[in-house]
Amino acid sequence: MLVPAIICVLVYNYIPLAGILISFKDYSPLKGFSKSPWVGLDNFRYMLELPSFYQVVWNTFLISIMKIIADLIGPITIALMLNEVRKAFFKRFVQTIIYMPHFFSWVILGGIVVDLLSPSEGIVNMIIKAMGIDPIAFMADNKWFPYVLVITNEWKEVGFSTIIYLAALSSIDPTLYESSVIDGAGRGRQTWHITLPGIRPTIVLLACLSLGNVLNGGFDQVFNMYSPMVYQSGDILDTLVYRIGLVDANYSVATALGFVKSVVSLGLIGTGYWLAYRFANYRIF
Repeated sequence: MLVPAIICVLVYNYIPLAGILISFKDYSPLKGFSKSPWVGLDNFRYMLELPSFYQVVWNTFLISIMKIIADLIGPITIALMLNEVRKAFFKRFVQTIIYMPHFFSWVILGGIVVDLLSPSEGIVNMIIKAMGIDPIAFMADNKWFPYVLVITNEWKEVGFSTIIYLAALSSIDPTLYESSVIDGAGRGRQTWHITLPGIRPTIVLLACLSLGNVLNGGFDQVFNMYSPMVYQSGDILDTLVYRIGLVDANYSVATALGFVKSVVSLGLIGTGYWLAYRFANYRIF
């Protein structure tokens, strides 16, 4: 039963690793792998000398870290709030509504966000103008664009993450709450002393495992929402690889950049799994 999955992993994950050779060559599709000349580490030197390279790395770290923090705070808060709801119908309704965006692609959601934040006709700027404030070009302002990415990503994924925490909440022994009521604890103290400690292993686990995504700013989202006007704050490593490799057809430098990103991500994933084992007793093997 594992053979089909193993074949898929080999075909789509391991065999393509041979393409890493491109990063050490002056690759030309017409010459192919064998006849393209070796250039050693020249592509890596060129990558490090790109004027925007360090800004792109900073953008990737900043956006990814903000997303990780938001993906911890938002779902935990909503899960705690839903846990207090006693009306099952209302609870299921809210879960369905916040979970629905997870199933839409960023092609669709990106268009919705552009319409909502339009300076002239977007409902957000209409509200801002009604308050006597000048409209804000959220999608074209380097100051606002990273926060737009974080907030819209949270809008899309908060429902999925909330389900994980709700499942963790359901595993807490209800007798602990009954005992706390006898001791005179209110809902606030129950949340602080029972609920949060009860889901702490899940929080620590997801926080540790999310370290592997520090260099993944979310290509689908950024690609469908950014423009040259916000390259300064919104350009990430994946979009830079796309432009260098597919737009400029500089396959060697794009592969070198992707190779470095993969190596660093591998180290971060290993660190994340070690931290998950150290603090949450989580192991894959």
